[in-house]
Amino acid sequence: MSVARLTLRGCIAFAVLVLASGCATLPPNAGQDPRDPWEKYNRNMFAFNDGFDEAITKPLAELYVKLPEGVRTCLSNAFSNLRGPSTAINNFFQSKPVEALSDVGRFAVNTTVGIVGCFDVATGWGMEAHREDFGQTLGVWGFEPGPYLVMPIFGPSSVRDAIGIYGVEPFLDLNFYIDYPGIEYTVLGLRVVNERAELLPADRLVREAALDRYSFIRDGFLQRRRSLVYDGNPPRVIDPDDEDDGDDAKAPAPARSTSSGPAQTKPPGEPGDGAGKPVDAKPGDAAK
Repeated sequence: MSVARLTLRGCIAFAVLVLASGCATLPPNAGQDPRDPWEKYNRNMFAFNDGFDEAITKPLAELYVKLPEGVRTCLSNAFSNLRGPSTAINNFFQSKPVEALSDVGRFAVNTTVGIVGCFDVATGWGMEAHREDFGQTLGVWGFEPGPYLVMPIFGPSSVRDAIGIYGVEPFLDLNFYIDYPGIEYTVLGLRVVNERAELLPADRLVREAALDRYSFIRDGFLQRRRSLVYDGNPPRVIDPDDEDDGDDAKAPAPARSTSSGPAQTKPPGEPGDGAGKPVDAKPGDAAK
């Protein structure tokens, strides 16, 4: 059995111990958000992931950013290129053949002319970069995201994304078709560190600005994933206040006075003034 698999098993076993100990501080309303019914588990797993990140992933990312910028750009481009076939397949499954063909051409150009993806030649040739995954594809097909779920090590997810990204994507990602385990796990590890390094500026901002990092990250993740499913143009969110005031909105308006006088101004609190929590509606006729 490989060292990487043993390490992963050890991390999962440690995560179970952390969850059993109930180390995270829970707010009094934990689990009441319909998007996050497993909040108690999720917060404990979030605490474990945070400790793992502080001890291992973040220090490696801080070392990684000290590499010359040209080296990091080359690696980032190459890692992105490995996802080219997956993105093309998912665009095809999402009924976007033009984007899928562009992704195929982009992968071919960058793999050859761009020297295994080190140089992003395709962008200069007008081939736009996309990033699609099977979690987004399931959303396009009408699958609801399901409860929010914090995965061990990998972090924020949902039931739909956990199935799509961790259950299906490994069969679409070229990284997992490398026949040499040493190279396969080295590349995978470097990809994880590279992505963590790209998040360092955002991580500092969140730590400084967010009163509750867990809620901030959860809400941002769910909003971003919903936007990706709709290619950045999600339907209007439903405001609970709109539903509560629906009967009032339908009530007949009072008869307008015929006497002259100052114009009536709109009273505060009319339906539509507030912004509610986003609801992940099914993609129907939304353009992809």
